Amino acid sequence: MSFSRRKFMIRSTAVVAGAQVAGLSRLFGADAQTKPGVQMYMVAADFKKDPAGTLRQLAAIGYGYVEAFAMAISNIPEFKKMLADAGLECPAGHFAFGFMPTEKVLDQASELGVKYVISSVLPPKSEGGANMGGIMQKMNHLTADDFKGMAATANQIAESAKKHGLVFAYHNHNVEFKKFEGGQTGYDILLKETNPALVKLEVDAGWVAAGGGDPAAVITANADRVKLMHFKDFSTVTPPINELGPEAGGHIVDLGTGVAPLKAAYEAAKKAGVGYFIVDHDPPFKGKTALEAAKLDYAYVAGLMKA
Repeated sequence: MSFSRRKFMIRSTAVVAGAQVAGLSRLFGADAQTKPGVQMYMVAADFKKDPAGTLRQLAAIGYGYVEAFAMAISNIPEFKKMLADAGLECPAGHFAFGFMPTEKVLDQASELGVKYVISSVLPPKSEGGANMGGIMQKMNHLTADDFKGMAATANQIAESAKKHGLVFAYHNHNVEFKKFEGGQTGYDILLKETNPALVKLEVDAGWVAAGGGDPAAVITANADRVKLMHFKDFSTVTPPINELGPEAGGHIVDLGTGVAPLKAAYEAAKKAGVGYFIVDHDPPFKGKTALEAAKLDYAYVAGLMKA
């Protein structure tokens, strides 16, 4: 996760609903179970310039669905049509929980038809209109008590999501795997303090590895909770990096070219019955366009899925 990504998300909260789009008739289509998906932040710049063309190119690469992100989509019916025309689904989206009122977000999600509502990043307390630098500092210096507070918030969101007919999932980064006294991590606290029946998981395997964790072990130990998996690769995960920012982001590389144990994570996820496998490759891209990177990343994940 880069600084620009978080900045982009917060600036986009006013229109976050527009990005979380899917027709109910397409929600449970076969493509979402047999093909990789892609986190739309990866192609955000292309999408802004040419929304329909970008979706068509993603479909042409082979992606079966997108996972939405905070993007300025004001015409929801038009976006639904673009998805349908491209043959894409949108079963999940990253929502700005903690940056917008939860009920407002969930009302929008219910109207738009996504199944999974996911926290891209969940601050320890509500951060509506907060300064970006201040939020980054908080996320990079979370305490054990902060994680307990985040768990309580996740439980509240998940309870509300269920009432809306939605499923809430927590998406991790690397900050959760910093060890506190006694060897306990923030992720350990979140798992212990959240209701496993309501709070599900979107495991970002690359971020787990970057933070010093074992993504396959995390998935196996929480097989009943992991519903989605993100693929992200790093040129190095030694020593672990437990802060967000340019140091960690600078190590992100094309899938399969780094050292994150993605194959083992995928195998664990497949055994656990995870249904959604999503490319989540943060920019900037080294020597290629976002769509060129998306094509390379697709080939890697599709290869695992077909093996």
